[in-house]
Amino acid sequence: MYQRIKAVLAQSCGIENQNEIALEKPKNKDLGHLATPLAFSLAKIKRQNPKILAEELAQSLTKNKAFSKVESLNGFINLTLSTDFLYELSKAESVTTTQKESILLEFVSANPTGPLHIGHARGAVYGDALARVGRHLGYDITTEYYINDAGSQIQMLGLSLLLAGQEHILKREVEYPESYYRGEYIIDLAYECQKHFGESIFESEDSIPALADFGKNAMLQEIKDNLLQVGISFDNFVSEKALYERWDTTLQTLKQNNGIYTKDSKVWIASSSLNDEKDRVIVRESGEPTYLAGDIIYHQDKFQRNFKRYINIWGADHHGYIPRVKAAIHFLGYDENKLEVLLSQMVSLLKGGQPYKMSKRAGNFILMKDVVDDIGSDALRFIFLSKKPDTHLEFDIDELKKQDSSNPIYYINYANARIHTIFEKANMTMQDLRQNIQGLSFDSAVEDSAKHLLFESLCLTHILESSFRDREMQKICEYLKNLAASLHSFYNTHKILQTPNQNDILYVLQVVSQTLTHALALLGIEAKTRM
Repeated sequence: MYQRIKAVLAQSCGIENQNEIALEKPKNKDLGHLATPLAFSLAKIKRQNPKILAEELAQSLTKNKAFSKVESLNGFINLTLSTDFLYELSKAESVTTTQKESILLEFVSANPTGPLHIGHARGAVYGDALARVGRHLGYDITTEYYINDAGSQIQMLGLSLLLAGQEHILKREVEYPESYYRGEYIIDLAYECQKHFGESIFESEDSIPALADFGKNAMLQEIKDNLLQVGISFDNFVSEKALYERWDTTLQTLKQNNGIYTKDSKVWIASSSLNDEKDRVIVRESGEPTYLAGDIIYHQDKFQRNFKRYINIWGADHHGYIPRVKAAIHFLGYDENKLEVLLSQMVSLLKGGQPYKMSKRAGNFILMKDVVDDIGSDALRFIFLSKKPDTHLEFDIDELKKQDSSNPIYYINYANARIHTIFEKANMTMQDLRQNIQGLSFDSAVEDSAKHLLFESLCLTHILESSFRDREMQKICEYLKNLAASLHSFYNTHKILQTPNQNDILYVLQVVSQTLTHALALLGIEAKTRM
């Protein structure tokens, strides 16, 4: 819709690039559907008074059938769209499928050493929604999960399983190190190891690698199952362990590009020359690569696949990690500006005003699965997408169980279910109505509010484009809440059935339902038709 209006304005003003034209919604609905400051930018070129130019433009635009009213106000041009134009848009409104840039989107990538916790869930839901919306808009998006299956955390998983097996299966007294994986899931996993290997697996520390590998695979499968519970799957899973076969070659590339040096028997990356606070060790004195080394190999692998853009979604605690990874990309010979890192803050969860109970199975954190079992996938997804991911999120799950307007997902679903109920009472299907109606006509009592409702429904594509461009999925949530509010307000104000405008209003309502259903689906949520 926005592009169609911009095209009309561009043609009227002789502007070649319609994307240079700004459109915005006036805060006062009485001023029209949209406003443009076009006269101000043209005034600079033509060296004319913007107010006079706006009046001239408004006068010429009045003749266009797209508008029922055009006014100039202090240099701005206010546009009220015609009923015929809105109807035409509602019949044709769709997203172009023109192929846009290719993007490799990596998110979650939680260590396969335990179940997914609620902090992982926020980045997971955000990344999945970003991918859904981007694909809908024509971007070629590949989603990827990086498996951290090498290094000390996997060694610690194997040791934790060994000790759990010795204590709970062999019934021995054991001494746990200060850092090890805790929780009932480790004990359950130890019993799974017993079934697979037999009790003898817990007799010797030589079994740690086998236990670690078994545990890692079991946890990765559980992570995949947890993600599927909220409708998330990945195109690719990339193993850190497998990538380490390329480490020597990667190190040689860094050396050739003057990106590394040796000092104190360690190998350092010269990241301080590229906005990092200091240089970082990538190979210890023992010759063992550091955690950063795995990310360096992984990003080399990413850039070798030649995507136009790379997006990583990381936890907020990785903020300081960004410059060192970008420095590594630069020293590998690639454009580090092609990497975009989005940060996801942690979540504070309440139940009845009190902190949500930690999972006994997990030990010291809240499992994503427990929350999904409590409130459902749709409520979890919506609340996680309702705020910018880099801001703190706190919510009470009891609020998401309320059957009233204080619960946003209920409020939106109720709007859609209300529309379906109206169609049932009218003994009519939405498909029949779309096929039979040929145009819209409203009497004066309902015209403005019906047109406003139709206009708001047709803003979806603009909202999706803005949300994806700014990486702000919460804009879609706000849009849905506002559209639902407009629907409820219309319903409470106007009689719909058995009126002269019945079918015309029903047509508008089916466009609203179509918009609500489609937008929710792009957030990974199934719209309810009954409540």
